[in-house]
Amino acid sequence: MLGYFNTLSNWGRWGNDDELGTLNHITDDVRLAAVRAVRHGRSVSCAWEVAVPEEMERSTTTCPCAADMPGAENMPLPGFRNDRHWGYSNERLGILFHGNTITHVDSPCHIFWDGTMYNGRSHSLVDAATGSAWAAVTAAANGIVTRGVLLDIAKVRDVPWLEPGQGVFPEDLEEAERRQGVRVRAGDAVLLRTGYGRVRHEAGATSGFTQAGWHASCLPWLHEREVALIGADTPQDVQPSGYDDMAMPVHTVGLVAMGLWLLDNCDLEACATTAAELGQWDFHLAVAPIRFAGTSGSPVNPIATF
Repeated sequence: MLGYFNTLSNWGRWGNDDELGTLNHITDDVRLAAVRAVRHGRSVSCAWEVAVPEEMERSTTTCPCAADMPGAENMPLPGFRNDRHWGYSNERLGILFHGNTITHVDSPCHIFWDGTMYNGRSHSLVDAATGSAWAAVTAAANGIVTRGVLLDIAKVRDVPWLEPGQGVFPEDLEEAERRQGVRVRAGDAVLLRTGYGRVRHEAGATSGFTQAGWHASCLPWLHEREVALIGADTPQDVQPSGYDDMAMPVHTVGLVAMGLWLLDNCDLEACATTAAELGQWDFHLAVAPIRFAGTSGSPVNPIATF
């Protein structure tokens, strides 16, 4: 597995100044092909709703009548001073989106290995005050728009969900392709359903770090197929990973060596139900990260359109 840092490396593949990594696989032709995947016009969200206030620091201000707010008498616009009907509400939000619950995208600067990020840049480019000057989420400011493919591994194994600690292997991916009549191709986003979303809907989010997910042996398969983005209904890596010296090999090799963008903690239940109903396992996928300067990711609401 440690050899993957060399054999799967994309450093320099798209130039020494490249920050997009595997998103380079999403060409104009790939986006056009994604549009052709829309055959029914039905859209579903692949994100969890963010619980308030459990997963968010929130401060909400309400003012039923703007004329009553402090300082209204000094506002330069008479309409604000005199309007007795117009009111408003606004919020201040604070959120830690990395972790095991909130749907978010990871950019390559999220993980270091031996103090190094994707394309050989030093971790010192990440500053506590200003964030990352390299491979931040703003590299994807134009959005991630491509063909998505859902591989329903729980369905393939004929179980309601994979048990915590069960890994998904390349043979599972190819069996899902065979049964679903779809093939992953260059530039695709591959979304992995373990069934954990069903568990979470029925019993709530679990605590701890034991989970189903991608096994590291899938990384060469993803590299060979030139996949642009991977997602899962868990935080990607099977836990335990099976490697004593690396807790999250999919995150680490994927982000650092491959520049492989990750979509963590998806809710794929509606997507899977829709795919099964329509008999269509590919779709147009749109992921639009918020342009937070220098951040290692962003909460997102991925939209699959069939």
